[in-house]
Amino acid sequence: MADQRAPIAIIMGSQSDWATMRHAAETLAALDLAYDARIVSAHRTPDRLYDFARGAKADGFKVIIAGAGGAAHLPGMTAAMTPLPVFGVPVESKALSGQDSLLSIVQMPAGIPVGTLAIGKAGAINAALMAAAVLALSDDALAGRLDAWRDRQTKAVAERPKDEA
Repeated sequence: MADQRAPIAIIMGSQSDWATMRHAAETLAALDLAYDARIVSAHRTPDRLYDFARGAKADGFKVIIAGAGGAAHLPGMTAAMTPLPVFGVPVESKALSGQDSLLSIVQMPAGIPVGTLAIGKAGAINAALMAAAVLALSDDALAGRLDAWRDRQTKAVAERPKDEA
């Protein structure tokens, strides 16, 4: 509903990350789940990051999906400042193809968890599905939509390869 706050925040370090993170947004939209997408750079807008992360729960968010490339500090710094679950999406970088992002996000110290997904598009989609699964624990209607999404995915897989001739 229009008067409810979005339960999921999608944050990213820069506009260029949207090419990856839009896949999370599209997946959430397909599940009829509201989200709020924002650019929040850990390095270039640290005050914005602090204000967002400290206020995310009070603002009504339940889950945060954070995409970042390169040094990829956004998911970890967000997780350090909020009690909400944070799912990190490593954005593919030019220098190291996203491996730098993956290692930066996945290698969090004990006590500051970030659920880390695959590099790029697959990670963004799976982060959205994980966020939906968390929310579906207390939302039967969403659980039904998530089950239907999975069922459609299963039915879309052919049993045998098509002849390429």
